[in-house]
Amino acid sequence: MKFTAFWKVFALCTAFALVNIAALKSDIRYVSGMARAAGPVSVADLAESLIGAVVNISTSQNVKGPEGQTGLPRPRVPEGSPFQDFFDEFFKQQEEGNSGRRQPRKVQSLGSGFVVDPEGIIITNNHVIADADEITVDFSDGSSLIASVIGTDPKTDIAVLKVTPEKPLQAVSFGSSKNARVGDWVMAIGNPFGQGSSVTLGIVSAINRDIRSGPYDDFIQTDAAINRGNSGGPLFNMDGDVIGINTAIISPSGGSIGLGFSIPADLAITVIQQLRDFGETRRGWLGVSIQPVTDDIAESLSMAEARGALVAGLTPKGPAKNSGILVGDVILEFDGKAIEQMRDLPRIVAETPVGKAVDVVVLRKGKEETVPVTLGRLEDSEKLASAKPSDSSNEPDAKAEISALGMTFGELNDEARKQFSISADVNGVLVTKVEAGSAAAEKGIVVGSVIAEIGQEAISKPEDVAKRLEALEKEGRKKALLLVASKDGQLSFIVLKL
Repeated sequence: MKFTAFWKVFALCTAFALVNIAALKSDIRYVSGMARAAGPVSVADLAESLIGAVVNISTSQNVKGPEGQTGLPRPRVPEGSPFQDFFDEFFKQQEEGNSGRRQPRKVQSLGSGFVVDPEGIIITNNHVIADADEITVDFSDGSSLIASVIGTDPKTDIAVLKVTPEKPLQAVSFGSSKNARVGDWVMAIGNPFGQGSSVTLGIVSAINRDIRSGPYDDFIQTDAAINRGNSGGPLFNMDGDVIGINTAIISPSGGSIGLGFSIPADLAITVIQQLRDFGETRRGWLGVSIQPVTDDIAESLSMAEARGALVAGLTPKGPAKNSGILVGDVILEFDGKAIEQMRDLPRIVAETPVGKAVDVVVLRKGKEETVPVTLGRLEDSEKLASAKPSDSSNEPDAKAEISALGMTFGELNDEARKQFSISADVNGVLVTKVEAGSAAAEKGIVVGSVIAEIGQEAISKPEDVAKRLEALEKEGRKKALLLVASKDGQLSFIVLKL
């Protein structure tokens, strides 16, 4: 009896162990002898709990055609064709029948959005509803409502809409996109190609992506399928929080190839709140034009590494100029936040409240200095005029010319200012010749450009060029940092080898 009981217990224990091993294998994936957590078995419950807050957005716009347009294109026929008279007569009758009036046509588009307030606040992309005459929001239960626009921000491609529901709507909440890590599972819900309430699953492929779509690019990249019509829809984490707004794809075919981009929630939240509160954005403004600190520039400034944002220009009466920031300063830190690369600065400044007093740490002539600045408002600032290309076809007869760095320098006198239409605010030495194929030519310097500084020292005469270059060579410098001014005062830094 004891022997039989032992084998019964042994059999039960073995069966129990086998069941546990099978369950364990279903949850654990073995890679190169190491255990790795598998992906979620199913997201059905999560999708079911969120899909009611995601909406389809359709817009319509009345577009007028040119005068006398019939809606049919006039065909092209060979000169002298026997059909020419027939087509001329036909289209003449059509145009006379339309009395020369513009013939309107309706253009429609589709997108996605999501509810963030049960009272009827909906988020989508600005490009989804831009120029729309009517916006219709379709819900997952089949109901539809007409929406009005509370506010839009083309810079971040965000729009806030309002509908008036008969009962509270299902809403979702934003999470923190700063917690998103490459490899995290994410889920997109939207209206791809008009196929509403579509769910796709993928991972965060990359963060902090700059796709050059605007001044504040900081996208989350995902391989969750995002297609046309997904624009404005939410990107969820596995907790059901919105961590991104799907806005763009890269695709040669127009369909998903696994390169989708979402506006991060932490950037969107501030913009959305301002649009809800004021109907417009209110961004901080520093009043500087900046350029990247390249390896060449870092070397010319004796910096250990290339980082920060190089100040290439200051807006007159702007916050930075009034506070003592100088052209040639490298901004390393703003309001306690490190500026690792140039594109960090515009985003951080924009997210800072208007009127806030902040400390700006700059590198100035090899030393770090802290400059207190009170921010202005970007929307109130005057936009700088775009720099116009200089005319390199005319060369002035300048006196006392000096050649160096593949260029010839002359005096910036009244005659030269008149010839090249150079603003009175621009000071320095005139470039009268540029050698073809030289480094200066490759960097975009042309006849009529003005060199305002060499090695962060102002120059005013051609002789100053030779003296400054000689001084840099004695200091052991291998490269010279030049501040170049266009004829209307736009500034930029370039680096040339000595």
